[in-house]
Amino acid sequence: MPNRLATEQSPYLLQHADNPVDWYPWGDEALAKARREDKPILLSIGYSACHWCHVMAHDCFEDAEVAAVMNRLFVNIKVDREERPDLDQIYQSAHQLLAQRGGGWPLTVFLTPDQTPFFAGTYFPKTPRYQLPGFPELMENVARAWHGHRGEVLAQNDAVRAALAQSQPAASAPAPLSDAPLEQGVRDLAQVFDPVWGGFSRAPKFPRPGELFFLLRRAQGGDAKAREMALFTLRKMASGGIVDQLGGGFCRYSVDEEWAIPHFEKMLYDNGPLLHLYADAWALGGDALFRETAEGIVAWLLREMRAPEGGFYSALDADSEGHEGKFYVWSREEVKSLLTPDEYAVAAAYYGFDAPPNFENASWNPILARPLDEVAGALGLSPAEAEARAEAARRKLFAARGSRVPPGRDDKQLTSWNALMIGGLAHAGRVMGRPEWVAEAHAAIDFLRRNLWRDGRLRATFKRGEARLNAYLDDYAFLIDALLETMLANYREADMAWARELADALLAHFEDREAGGFFFTSHDHEALLTRPKPGYDNATPSGNGVAAFALQRLGHLLGETRYLDASARCLGLFFAQVAQQPIAYPTLLAVLDEALRPPRVIVLRGPAAPVLEEAASLAPRLGARDMLLALPNGQGAPGALARPDAEQPTAWVCSGAACQPPLTDLAAVLA
Repeated sequence: MPNRLATEQSPYLLQHADNPVDWYPWGDEALAKARREDKPILLSIGYSACHWCHVMAHDCFEDAEVAAVMNRLFVNIKVDREERPDLDQIYQSAHQLLAQRGGGWPLTVFLTPDQTPFFAGTYFPKTPRYQLPGFPELMENVARAWHGHRGEVLAQNDAVRAALAQSQPAASAPAPLSDAPLEQGVRDLAQVFDPVWGGFSRAPKFPRPGELFFLLRRAQGGDAKAREMALFTLRKMASGGIVDQLGGGFCRYSVDEEWAIPHFEKMLYDNGPLLHLYADAWALGGDALFRETAEGIVAWLLREMRAPEGGFYSALDADSEGHEGKFYVWSREEVKSLLTPDEYAVAAAYYGFDAPPNFENASWNPILARPLDEVAGALGLSPAEAEARAEAARRKLFAARGSRVPPGRDDKQLTSWNALMIGGLAHAGRVMGRPEWVAEAHAAIDFLRRNLWRDGRLRATFKRGEARLNAYLDDYAFLIDALLETMLANYREADMAWARELADALLAHFEDREAGGFFFTSHDHEALLTRPKPGYDNATPSGNGVAAFALQRLGHLLGETRYLDASARCLGLFFAQVAQQPIAYPTLLAVLDEALRPPRVIVLRGPAAPVLEEAASLAPRLGARDMLLALPNGQGAPGALARPDAEQPTAWVCSGAACQPPLTDLAAVLA
């Protein structure tokens, strides 16, 4: 019989609807039952594309014996971390306190009935292995601790609550802002930079877009070391198997230092910022690989992730037919059977099929093993002929792969993740001269405004025609930032009006006016164990960082001091932490950069066709701190941006409160 999860909309919760576990979704019913029966809570947090979540589900939650222990001892609550990032943040932090190590998914936490965690872990097998206890034995021990050592558990709970409260940033005396964290950030990244494969850690390697954004900003300001580290890392990533070399798009992370073998889930929130990054890298270095990588992300997005309503789905699973990566990897015999000998000769050298298998010692995950011009030289081919054969091989392999059982798709549409992709599409479309990408960004914005904006408030998720859940800081902040990107790409009055409404809602419902910064949950959100105010970047950029960045930019565009002041309060709250550990706060480093050197606002006015043509010409050559708005004659704009109609394209360039005389010469604008 299906359990209570059968009526939920989350694909992850629905994956567990037929478990023999008596699962509850997070809510009053489950929490009241725990208090009423004096039972601890077993909280399991995961997401639909998570490989180890599937493994634990198969090992434990689908097993009748394990389920019987769970049902006897605990109130069992299952949470989709993508729908409830508020809960995930709190209990990941608690896991770090209790287990003294980093967390992850599946997250397994045991709570007292008042929601305080007293034991935490991640994956557990049914029987002891991987140096982990068996889950049934563990549960019996946890239950004995609750019933037999209640006083010790409650004393520990007091300490956990105090530690969580103390982990929040505290207001302090304002410190003068300086460039020092920006300069130190580059030095810190240089110390951990991998000069062989790129990136800033050993395996496993994550793309970490925030750090790369920071380095590209510094590179545009003339920092040669920042440029070298950023472009080298982006080139190595684009050549590895973390990218789907046949179909485009990035997987979550690489399990090896060479970016060759990923965990194969593809997440919307990774690919939006990476699209933005590769467009900037192409504009900075002109490398065809960067352009092709950006195009591959968009091809994957529009082919596999676009919803008919106009937004984008959340993720593709790592597994298909019960095996991770099965959809993506190849045997050499299969490749040979699909290609002509001439095509195979090129593809084998180019994609690495002529090397030993790189996936589980049995299969090949395609990488860009050798540059195509090198392959051409070795085979005595012209570069054009080698490119034609490689492309023919890619098309044939991609078509053949399409007949396989595909990974599952998480088809909920999240406001924050859609905003990250909208920003990437709009930015890349502007920088790379792809107006059709900007049009896709506009369509997704219109979807969000039409379906997830109700009575001046956002909703966090949409599925089956229904928008649900009170939105979080990330939803508001990321969406304001995405609207700014789309306005720079193709200004629409409605987008500016909505950005202002969202900014006002952000200040009203999330800002801490006394200490500065923004809470992750709104002032009227469900009361939870603690109320985080996150400043450091994780897999997605910091909500406080993006909020401060977007408000600062919007404030400069509009001359609105409320937005500038809120951004300054946020930066002031976190500045001591940023100065102490800058590379943990790359988004706030961008805020600091523009607080010290306000962005240039360039308003271009004149007849529509030449104005848009001039804006397209300028876009790839502008710096990270330049905001150009093309406003053809007759196009309305708020007071601070309003300019008179002009007979020829005319630019007004302002920085802070200082504006230069209008310019009609493109070279003068660039200068």
